[in-house]
Amino acid sequence: MGEKETVFVVSDSVGETADLVVKAVATQFNGGFVELRKNAFVEDYEDIEDVLLMAKQVPSLIAYTIVVPNLKDYLDRRAKEENLIAVDLLSPLMNAFSARFNKSPKNQPKLMRQLDDSYFRRIEAIEFAVKYDDGRDPRGLLHADIVLVGVSRTSKTPLSMYLAHKRFKVANVPIVPEVAPPEELFQISRNKCVGLIISPDKLNSIRKERLKNLGLTAHANYASFERILEELDYAEKIMKRLGCPVINVSDKAIEETADYILNTLKK
Repeated sequence: MGEKETVFVVSDSVGETADLVVKAVATQFNGGFVELRKNAFVEDYEDIEDVLLMAKQVPSLIAYTIVVPNLKDYLDRRAKEENLIAVDLLSPLMNAFSARFNKSPKNQPKLMRQLDDSYFRRIEAIEFAVKYDDGRDPRGLLHADIVLVGVSRTSKTPLSMYLAHKRFKVANVPIVPEVAPPEELFQISRNKCVGLIISPDKLNSIRKERLKNLGLTAHANYASFERILEELDYAEKIMKRLGCPVINVSDKAIEETADYILNTLKK
């Protein structure tokens, strides 16, 4: 029985792309008979020489995803000198991109990993916003990047989700006169807490529409001016106690309010 065929997967990053491509190709050859040897985070000529030395010992080829030009050129030249096959998995497509879209590649390794990290941070932030929405679990306030406080219908939830998509972990707390705010709210830094206020007229209009959508009478206490003024007065006292910045959301779009929040907290 002959030696097992080997593919050396070489990358200046994690090597996941080359690994997947080689596995996909291997399945077309009665898959599984090829041994994969991954060599990730190749950063210098010595790393390449190590791979070449191993590749010469067994029936093999080298499949690589290297975007740093001098390393790629070195591997190509040295593989040819050693009579080894080295397959560049990225250049054909990168060259096509350059030709068709008239753009030059960055030639920086690990960019895909950065995109992945950014994606997972966004997902984590969205899950956080859902878990700690509307004051469900006060313990989340201690781990949040931003905490929003305000009366009902001041866009706390939409703002939380919008900021989560920007990778901020956001919790929000409704302010209701009959319910004391959680102790955790007064334990966090005032630099990450933001109060949301709104004009009585605007809130009255929003709440009436909300009741209408729910099939309830617009004259319910929830939308009455007396109740709204009571809630806003109570919320203002809580925000003063917190010492947090306060933003009027009456005539602001979600995006505008979010930008204002981020700029305010930076200051």
